[in-house]
Amino acid sequence: MNDILESKFLYAGLMFLSLAYPLAQSFEWRIQYFKKWKYLFIGIAAMLILFIPWDIYFTMKGIWWFNEKYILGTKIFSLPIEEWLFFLIIPFACIFIYEVLNYFIKKDVLKLVARPFYAISAILLMILAFMYSDRLYTLITFGLTSLSLILLVVMNPVWRGRFLLMFVVSLIPFLLINGVLTGSFISEAVVNYNPTAITGFRINTIPVEDSVYSFLMLLIVVTIYEWRKNQPSVERT
Repeated sequence: MNDILESKFLYAGLMFLSLAYPLAQSFEWRIQYFKKWKYLFIGIAAMLILFIPWDIYFTMKGIWWFNEKYILGTKIFSLPIEEWLFFLIIPFACIFIYEVLNYFIKKDVLKLVARPFYAISAILLMILAFMYSDRLYTLITFGLTSLSLILLVVMNPVWRGRFLLMFVVSLIPFLLINGVLTGSFISEAVVNYNPTAITGFRINTIPVEDSVYSFLMLLIVVTIYEWRKNQPSVERT
């Protein structure tokens, strides 16, 4: 097991494990996740428009970098192929969680608390963005997420509580996957961060910024996913 963790296949292996179960269960008769892939991939594409240039820029500026020990070595625009897969596989897996929760938990259990939570979070993140305006990762991540939360509060979509539930549940695999990527259970981190670009507060080995980054990534995907999924079909004449 240690040989696998301490190898160039680690990041790719984590992505494979993240994909395997959601992909296998996509054709399960109750969820039928595969029927919603067309909406999902539109959401992922929209998210990539922001996150890929962001990731490339931060990598080139040394805000974060990837340990060659744990990656295959193939890169596209300075990003390891595993990082490109991250932006496809993690949303794929998380929206699978979203659909499973929607199917098995009929009541929107967080509906009433979601909007106040988003409003308070938007204020706190904006305050922190100003407090740490000299830390580029913190400033951009907290600032953009705060603005997105303000829009979410104003728009008040019907899925607001269900998204929050999905994010809370997704924190379990997030802590495991991101934990490994940031150095848990292995001798070195897969992804390293410039200490001058982050607050320094960590959840175990994970910079707190990563959890907000993940929230924003998934929020963009779900927003587009729900919008496209609920659009009335245009009848062809």
